[in-house]
Amino acid sequence: MSSSTRIGTGSASVLLVGLSFRSAPVSMLEKVNVADSEMSKLQLALVDNDVISESLVLSTCNRMEFYTVSNAFHSGLDHVVETISNMTGVTAQELEPHLYVHYSNAAAEHMLNVASGLDSMVMGEQQIIGQLRSAYQVADETGTVGRTLHDLTQRALRTGKRVHTETSIDSAGASMVSFAVDRALRFFDSDAQRTSAQRPLEGKRAVIVGAGAMASLASTYVGKLGIDHVTVANRTVARAENLAAHAVEAGVSAHAIGLEGIPSALVDADIVVSATGAVGNVITRAHTEEALRQRSPRPLVMCDLSMPRDVEQAVAELDQVTLLNIEELTTMAGEGVEDEESAREIVARELEEFLEDQRAQAVVPTVKAMRQKAADVVAAELLQLEKHTPGMSELDRREVERTVRRVVDKLLHTPTVQAKRLSADGERVTYTDALAALFNLPMGTVESVTEARSQGAVTASAASAYLQRETQQGEKND
Repeated sequence: MSSSTRIGTGSASVLLVGLSFRSAPVSMLEKVNVADSEMSKLQLALVDNDVISESLVLSTCNRMEFYTVSNAFHSGLDHVVETISNMTGVTAQELEPHLYVHYSNAAAEHMLNVASGLDSMVMGEQQIIGQLRSAYQVADETGTVGRTLHDLTQRALRTGKRVHTETSIDSAGASMVSFAVDRALRFFDSDAQRTSAQRPLEGKRAVIVGAGAMASLASTYVGKLGIDHVTVANRTVARAENLAAHAVEAGVSAHAIGLEGIPSALVDADIVVSATGAVGNVITRAHTEEALRQRSPRPLVMCDLSMPRDVEQAVAELDQVTLLNIEELTTMAGEGVEDEESAREIVARELEEFLEDQRAQAVVPTVKAMRQKAADVVAAELLQLEKHTPGMSELDRREVERTVRRVVDKLLHTPTVQAKRLSADGERVTYTDALAALFNLPMGTVESVTEARSQGAVTASAASAYLQRETQQGEKND
């Protein structure tokens, strides 16, 4: 892969600016998080300048990534950081220590790794594919996705699907939800140890806060682990009822409540999984204290998978309560997974194919310009021919025109094909090699022509003078 070849449209390249659990504390991720209702406004602000032409924002519970297409690295980076700062109120000085920046090929590689679950806190998890697809749909509907980010995102989604289909990287079925719930099981007392290994939540009750994709996963997962009852709490009760109905269909007792019913639901709960898009805390210390006063002493484990967090941090200070939020779960995440090497090989192959496609596309505007230039020259020469040959018949004139156009087309065919091939290969070539390759000349032809200069051939200055005289003579004849 040539490091000198940049993907993009023309001279523009993909510029990624991001924060994730790897680079920033949860407190900073919360500050940078943008509400779903503001996402279109953010993406439009990113392209509201002369440097950036496309934008897509990927927002999950543990990352915020700003993918853009920029025609200049430094000014593009400055604009992205400034836009983030303006939208979130976090100063550039606060942001910069926690940002990672990838440009061109590295930005493309990062998106492919992300879509494959190789950069996830729970490596190999599949939910990121749906999150990236949703991010693309929002950006596409907003009108900030062009050819480059479209091609890159579709390639990333394809790569993620291949990785999960062709490797066993997700053989354990891990997701953020399953990872959090599995860690929660460790905090129940010994009576949990006496239950079946396949049904560790048997005899317990769960509260699921939210009704989106992650809440749905949580409801399904605790159901598989033998939960006795699921209470689904959501701002829109109808959506909570829909999720509860799905649980009932799967054979799990469930019912729905509004958010105001959470304090009462906590009285009987053993495990809480919260995953909403709320801006403020949904479960407060006061809610939890009220519930604790009404329940017998026993563990209550809360898994907060939201960004910003749903559960007030002060809840962790209460006796009998364990809070597992993104910050806490980050410290528990492992590094390697089964078949990781095979997954990375797929990413590498997909990346190389993508870069080849982009390099081939990058030469298209130049090829079009070359052909347009040739067409303009043909048109000008035919006009001159018409002036100089008033007696030529229309039949002969049309035949001459067809002949000239055939000659030009044949001369340009090989350079057109070769230019695309050379560009896709991404190799550095000298001007001499490029000329020979473009016109498919026999090896040594160009060298023999250029070496003739030292053997008494016409010099560049003599050739220039000759062409100048011919041009002047032609103008006189006109």
